[in-house]
Amino acid sequence: MNKLLKQMLWVGACVFALTGPAMADSLTDANRVYESGDYEKAAKLYGALAKKGNVEAQYNLGIMHRAGRGVPRDMNEAKKWYLLAAEQGHALAQFNLGWMYASGKGAPQDNVRSHMWFNIAIANASSEAKPEFIVDRDALAKSMSAEQIAKARAFSKKCTAKKFKGC
Repeated sequence: MNKLLKQMLWVGACVFALTGPAMADSLTDANRVYESGDYEKAAKLYGALAKKGNVEAQYNLGIMHRAGRGVPRDMNEAKKWYLLAAEQGHALAQFNLGWMYASGKGAPQDNVRSHMWFNIAIANASSEAKPEFIVDRDALAKSMSAEQIAKARAFSKKCTAKKFKGC
C-alpha cells in the first residue's frame, strides 16, 4: 500500500508540472518533503497549496488523510480534498471518490454514485489508468441492475455538464 500511495503522489506531481512555475516549486518542495518521510511537514506544505486551489495538493491531502499519513486518518477529510480535486477534473481523485462510494468508507455506500464517479474518472483518465478504472467500474456493474447503471450514466452526464460541481 505504501508503494501505491507514493506512486499516486508521484503521478499527481508529474501532471501538476505542466502548470504555474511558482506553485510548482512549492509543490516540488512538498513532494520532496513527503518522499523524505516527513509526512507532517508535507501535510502542512500541501495544505497551504490546497487552500489556494492547487489540484495536486488537494489530491495528495486526500491520500494522506485516507492513509493517516502525517495527519489523523479521517475519511471525511479525505473525501473533502478528493472532491475539491475532482471538481477540477482530477481523474485519480474522481476514481477515489468512486471507490469511497463503492466501499462505504468515507461516504455512504452507493453503487450508483460510485459508478458515476468511475465513469467520470474514465473519461478524464490517462491512457495508462483508463483500463484499470474500467475493470473496477465493470466489476461494480456486475452487482448493479440495468436501471442503476442507466441512472449512473445519466448522473455522469449531468455532473460533467455542471463541470463536476455539486456532484
